[in-house]
Amino acid sequence: MTDTLTHLINGEAVGGGGEGQSINPSNLDDVVARYPKAGAAEVNDAVNAARAAFPGWSEASPEVRSDVLDKAGWLIMSRAKELGALLSREEGKTLAEGTGEVMRAARICKYFAGEALRRHGRTLESTRPSIDVETYREAVGVFGLITPWNFPIAIPAWKAAPALAFGNTVVLKPATPTPAIAHAFAQILIEAGAPAGVFNLVIGEGGVGRAIVGHEGIDGISFTGSQAVGASVAEGAAKRQARVQLEMGGKNPLVVLDDADLERAVTCAIDGAFYSTGQRCTASSRIIVTEGIHDRFVEALAARAKSLRVGDALDPQTQIGPAVSEQQLEQNLLYVQVARDEGGTVLTGGEPLTLDKRGYYMAPTVIADTAPDQRINCEEVFGPVASTVKVRDYDEALEIANRGQFGLSAGIVTNSLNHARDFRRRVRAGMVMINLPTAGVDYHVPFGGTRKSSYGAREQGFAAVEFYTQTKTVYVGG
Repeated sequence: MTDTLTHLINGEAVGGGGEGQSINPSNLDDVVARYPKAGAAEVNDAVNAARAAFPGWSEASPEVRSDVLDKAGWLIMSRAKELGALLSREEGKTLAEGTGEVMRAARICKYFAGEALRRHGRTLESTRPSIDVETYREAVGVFGLITPWNFPIAIPAWKAAPALAFGNTVVLKPATPTPAIAHAFAQILIEAGAPAGVFNLVIGEGGVGRAIVGHEGIDGISFTGSQAVGASVAEGAAKRQARVQLEMGGKNPLVVLDDADLERAVTCAIDGAFYSTGQRCTASSRIIVTEGIHDRFVEALAARAKSLRVGDALDPQTQIGPAVSEQQLEQNLLYVQVARDEGGTVLTGGEPLTLDKRGYYMAPTVIADTAPDQRINCEEVFGPVASTVKVRDYDEALEIANRGQFGLSAGIVTNSLNHARDFRRRVRAGMVMINLPTAGVDYHVPFGGTRKSSYGAREQGFAAVEFYTQTKTVYVGG
């Protein structure tokens, strides 16, 4: 069945028809949804609606905001099965992963339902007599949220939920490959009681994002996507003195030391590199292995990768779904060829797969014999591709892990407490995993990286209040 989507502006369905199509990457004959493509006019209407709704929403009791988010969380949970199937059908991650992401979005909403009641302030003594000083946090205004396709309900939730919890209003632009699940999320927020104009959904392509960034009525922008687009978002926001938050990917190292448990190391690498089809900004896309364990590890990794079952995302037996689009599949294959040309050895995978349905399928790929500064180890591939680098010892592994312009997540597999402690302190990454995959984070703790992976305040958990509120200082004289 094909859905017909609309924009959701000021609590109403706007537009319709079939200008754009969302295609099932597991079955190219299946049109998931048809949607209208917005332009500057729709963005302007959405921003105006959000601005009009801001005073009432920000000044309402925090219980009102808490109740809306809590109800949204319960509604998402109650529909997890159908929402998970929609997400997997539209984006291509396995049914288990899709349902898990839906549940994560529900938990995010419920977490921030609690945070709506906890906007922390302070009472201080002035240096002057008979004067009290108070600080408290207040809402900023209208936030433009520009979200990617790889976590098409979780990322809109972890941006929108704190924005709404703290009294802001929202204009969301979802990624064009995955509008249907974003539309379902928006409908649930409205059903949960978000007043007209508090949450607005505008579907469209890059021009919609540019219109949001440049609109004088947008007070802050939260963006997740590529470095190139992120840089233009930051530039546009800076010109208007709008606050901005960017998450721009990673080229995450997983270090495997000689003393590591081999089975644990391979499991961490498989999970980090290949689950969600490698379409995670925290994926273990470069694996740095010390020479004592290198040959055994690489052999075991390639064998495990080769055994993974690739197939239709809705098949419960599938372990690896398709790439999200033809463009993404072509990019994955291009990087494999670049790695070959630069001297890498493809141990398994590296080619598209032809299955019983037309889809963007690719075999999980392990590339050995790569050098640290080759493109495969410096540029984000965003597919089921892992490259390995052989090093002498821990010190060389750490030095190579810290190369490059990314710094989102980094992992190490070791039984040495000294090496684990040193790695945690010295690796240049915003998130560190010890004896765990580089991918996989909780919803109630900060998310973000260093260097060019992230810019601005951290996302998620207790850190979200920094971006979505501003501090007001009040002096009271007796």
